[in-house]
Amino acid sequence: MSGELIKLQIKAYKDERFSEEVSEGEFRTMLNPETYKFKYKIEQNDDQASGTSAASPRFNKALPENLDLEFVFDRTGVITDYGAAGSSDDKIFKDEGGGIIDDIEQFKKVVLDYDGDEHKPNYLIISWGTLLFKGTLSEMDVTFKLFKSDGTPLRAVANAKFKGFVEDDLRVAMENNSSPDLTHVRIVKDGDTLPLMAFRIYGDSKYYLEVAKANNITNFRKLETGQSVFFPPIQKAN
Repeated sequence: MSGELIKLQIKAYKDERFSEEVSEGEFRTMLNPETYKFKYKIEQNDDQASGTSAASPRFNKALPENLDLEFVFDRTGVITDYGAAGSSDDKIFKDEGGGIIDDIEQFKKVVLDYDGDEHKPNYLIISWGTLLFKGTLSEMDVTFKLFKSDGTPLRAVANAKFKGFVEDDLRVAMENNSSPDLTHVRIVKDGDTLPLMAFRIYGDSKYYLEVAKANNITNFRKLETGQSVFFPPIQKAN
């Protein structure tokens, strides 16, 4: 293992198939969350015909899950971004004149900005450890907590709610037990190669070129540890 602390990452896409990345649409949290919360909701049909006795509610559908996350922004120098073990690349988040303004704006650009042509928010992939969530921001509030003498904020906490969804083609695949190919995102570990990762996902390493194309990877022999790789559904030849 590299010893590097993996940070929660959010990547923004313009389309629901997660094939077109937003320019500068990547955010890594300063401080990993202590908790995150999923919320599931079952919708039931309580309609009852006139003159009939009460009946048990009937299942209608399972609504997409929601994800609640808290993000901490701090430029007081108390947060350190540790690099790999033994590395001198550790970074201390200090005030560079603008406090946390640029950090908040980059965060908003990724999770809040919407496509002006499509009039819809960015589609997001949130990944950290075993957490892999696809959805869009539904609600967010930012509380500023510490300020410089001139009023520039140095610390803030953003509470964000994300609404999950499944792409149309992925939903069909999930509802069809005979469909083997689903969408995957994997974090590169030490020793991983694209052919090896393709073999794990698809059962055949020959699909690595399609994965490289989907991720705009020009040198598939050199993957960076901690890098996210998107493995799209692939139509296999019979």
